[in-house]
Amino acid sequence: MKFTHESIEINAGLMIVLTLLAISIGGLVEIVPLYYINDTVEKVEGVRPYTPLEQRGRDIYIREGCYTCHSQMVRPFRDEDMRYGHYSLAAESKYDHPFQWGSKRTGPDLARVGGKYSNTWHVQHLNSPRDVVPESIMPNYPWLLKNDLDYSDIAARMRALRIVGVPYSDTDEEYQANVEKFGAEMAAQFDIHQADRNLVAQAEKGNFDGDRSRLTEMDALVAYLQVLGTMVDFSKYDEGYFTEFR
Repeated sequence: MKFTHESIEINAGLMIVLTLLAISIGGLVEIVPLYYINDTVEKVEGVRPYTPLEQRGRDIYIREGCYTCHSQMVRPFRDEDMRYGHYSLAAESKYDHPFQWGSKRTGPDLARVGGKYSNTWHVQHLNSPRDVVPESIMPNYPWLLKNDLDYSDIAARMRALRIVGVPYSDTDEEYQANVEKFGAEMAAQFDIHQADRNLVAQAEKGNFDGDRSRLTEMDALVAYLQVLGTMVDFSKYDEGYFTEFR
């Protein structure tokens, strides 16, 4: 019997069977790879959770909608490697909730922006983009310098992230586990009970907005931008077929 599109549409029973078959195949394609996820995700040294200040900056980044114009995923293509650097590794996003890969670039990808520019450049760019990039269509964000940073709920934010798998420590056992995994200095940053103090200390030390008299939203956002792409030493990873085009 020859089936046409019309014959399938008018036969409710056949339509249901074929629909269930299509859903089953699609489900298997999505589910089966998950059983082999440990074999496909690279084991990458250096990736860590964000510090309280960086995490607060990330929240502001999302609040301001920066992700709608800037992706954070370098694709494994020659042109992207030449412009942005090593392609993004899956493990780099394992502590991101939600991740900021994106599918649209009105502005450049920011996965490797950390350390590329000075704090002063970022402050000026966020405050008035065309002062440093004349052709930019990015809007101004002057309120970031004017708004004091609200970090009263940073401990609660870290506890929420802890629930979904980010290893912030809320107990002595978790703290000791972080010492073994990340070292004592970073483990202290991930201690929820010291979140407020750690946030202020990093902001004062980094002076990200250039004004030591205040702690602003600009401090947090620049701290976040400056850490992007800096956790992994990519000199340890073979760039494969990209190297021949250098």
